[in-house]
Formats: sequence, C-alpha cells, structure tokens
Amino acid sequence: MTTSTTQLDTKTIEIIKSTVPVLEQHGEAITKRFYEMMLGNHPELLNVFNHANQKQGRQPKALANTVYAAAKYIDNLGAIIPVVKQIAHKHRSLQIKAEQYPIVGKHLLLAIKDVLGDAATDEIIDAWGKAYGVIADVFIQVEKEMYEEAAAKKGGWDGFRKFSVDRKVKESDVITSFYLVPVDGEEISNFLPGQYISVRINMEGEEYTHIRQYSLSDQPGKDYYRISVKKETALADKPEGKVSNFLHDDVNEGDILEVTAPAGDFVLNMNETSPVVLISGGVGLTPMISMLNTINETQPERKVTFIHAAINGNTHAMHEHVQEIASQNDHVDYYVCYEKPTEEDRNAKRFDKEGYVDLAWIQSIVKENNASFYFCGPVPFMKTLNSALKEWGVPSENIHFEFFGPADQLN
Repeated sequence: MTTSTTQLDTKTIEIIKSTVPVLEQHGEAITKRFYEMMLGNHPELLNVFNHANQKQGRQPKALANTVYAAAKYIDNLGAIIPVVKQIAHKHRSLQIKAEQYPIVGKHLLLAIKDVLGDAATDEIIDAWGKAYGVIADVFIQVEKEMYEEAAAKKGGWDGFRKFSVDRKVKESDVITSFYLVPVDGEEISNFLPGQYISVRINMEGEEYTHIRQYSLSDQPGKDYYRISVKKETALADKPEGKVSNFLHDDVNEGDILEVTAPAGDFVLNMNETSPVVLISGGVGLTPMISMLNTINETQPERKVTFIHAAINGNTHAMHEHVQEIASQNDHVDYYVCYEKPTEEDRNAKRFDKEGYVDLAWIQSIVKENNASFYFCGPVPFMKTLNSALKEWGVPSENIHFEFFGPADQLN
C-alpha cells in the first residue's frame, strides 16, 4: 500500500505543518463543530454514529487526535498507518463507505473556517482541502482491502448478516452473554482472539438505527459468536446505555440481530511463545477471555497470568470459568482484585487484593517484565496500567490495549 504525498507540493505541506499548533489548541472545538454541522446536514449518518459518544465528547476528541496526527506527519503518512488501520477496522465494521468521505471533507473544512474565523485564510483552507484528499485516499484504500478480505474469507460476508440469539446467559448482576448463530445456517468466518463484531439494532420508536461494537468473548473456531454485554446504567457523567439496556431487557433467545464480520487489530500474537499477562477491568475481560481460552486450547505450554479487577463478586463475570482453567492447568495463574468486596466475597475468599490494581501488586505476581501485557477496561484503569508498566520498564512493543469506543490517549 502506498502512502505517497507527492500530490502535495512543498508549500501545501509547509502550510499544513504550520497549522499543527493551532490544531493542538483548537482541535476538539473544530471536530465538535464538524459533527454538529455534518450531522445537521446529513442526519442519515446518525444511523452509523454512536449518539452517546457524540454527547460525551469522545468521538470529537478521537477525531481531533487523528487530524492532529495527520497534520503532524503530512510529509510522512506512513508513520500513522497503525492509527489508520485501527480506525479502518472500526470503519469496515460500521460499514463506512468511500462515497461518505467527500461529505466528511466538506464539513471538516467548513468547521475549520467556522471555528478559526479570519485566521483560516483561503490559502489554509485550500491546503487542507488538498491534504484531506490525500489522507482520505489512504483510508479508502486500506478499508477497500479490509472489505475484500472480510468477504473473501471462508464463511465471510459483506455488510450485515442476520444472526439468531441461540442462548442468553446471565454472567453477573451486570453482564449477560449472547450466543449468536447465523440464520442462514452457513459457516461463519474465523477471527483472531481480541476482535469484535458490530451489532445493528432497530428499536421501536427510534428514528435511527444504533450500531455498537462488542468484543467476541470466546475462542475462535466455534459454530457461534459470543458477546458478553454490560448493562450500562446512567451516571452523572454519562447517560444510560440505550443499546446495552435493550439487549438485556428486550432481546431474548430466538430473536434476530444484524451483525458485521469480525474486525479489530487488538489481537493476541499467536506466533509468540513468551509469557502472557492478561489484565482486565470490569467488562474489559471479554477479549481477555477469548485470548485465555485460545491459549489454553492451542498453546497449552504457554505461561499465562490472568488478572481481573471488579467492584465485587456480584459484578464479576466468568469467575468460575477462569478459576476452573487455572485449577486444571499449571501454566495458568489467576488473581482477582475487588474495589469494594462484599462480606460474602470475604467469607468465600473470592479475591486476592482489595482496592485497585497497582504496580507493586503486579510485580509481586509477575516476577519478570519481559512478558507480553494485554489489557482492557475503563480508560482511567488503562491509563494507570500503561503508566505502571512503562515505569517498570516493559518495552512498548510488549504493551497492548483496547478501547471500547473511540480511541483515547493513555499518556
């Protein structure tokens, strides 16, 4: 894949790079305004975008970070290909198409002009118009390859495919698993441990469809996909999870859901044999369970340390499953941290640490820092872990993490 910027003249590149400090300062204001203008003019795109992420500001922040990176590396777009691929996985899963990119470009330029006013000269707007064309071409090319790959895989498909809820299993007070089988009875494509699927929901009384991405919580090679969904209740800083509540309360065994083929670049490296440390917080355990089950099945000699943090035993899903794997396999160690354990948790000795996961505790469990670390959970949880592992001297190439929703920054 080429990432050439030869279409851009030296002056255009200089202008774009000169706007980097402005984007650092005003990026979120620009992208917030961008979404307001674009969705105002094209409300049909609300069938694709997560409304909650818009309201909470996560989507504008993620886009601002991407635009900033693109401007900073406009003369070397190859440097941001990992970011492009991560976003492209999400776009392919959401069924973002090439014909939507001109709409995005038009409104991004309008938002830059609207926020910066006279500071956004015709020269700057013209330069960004040219640069956006080059950046969009990179995304379109990467996504085209991903669409073709997903459709060409054995059992693969394009677009949304109908799946039936074969089983609905309550895993804890807040997490429920859904076992999904294809309505057409045909094969389903394999996936890599850690990947996710998109589920499209049509709710009665809702004008727009809702699409959410959920990690696959079992190992590949089954005749079903399993997702394990946390019921998101309303908090002071975020609304109730509309889709998660709908799945918990209104979707039953036998109901039909529309699903896209598995996607995502947060995946277990199956070519390595070095020790693995899987650390999860709350529902962040879903991709970790997939990784654990896969290692246990296909790499039974590979050392695994599974660390899970939850509020208490009532919210802790799949505890017995992981406990059983650990008790039957010498290569698997399992540790639990509860923030606020119940008396029942204490009496049953269900946990190993009270409070929060910290570096000192990790070091007492994992003696060497040369393992591969995978983690997923709430953003503050991941920021703490990322900082702790870096402090310990874990090489950056051994640190892997996944965001639920738009990517944030952990630094």
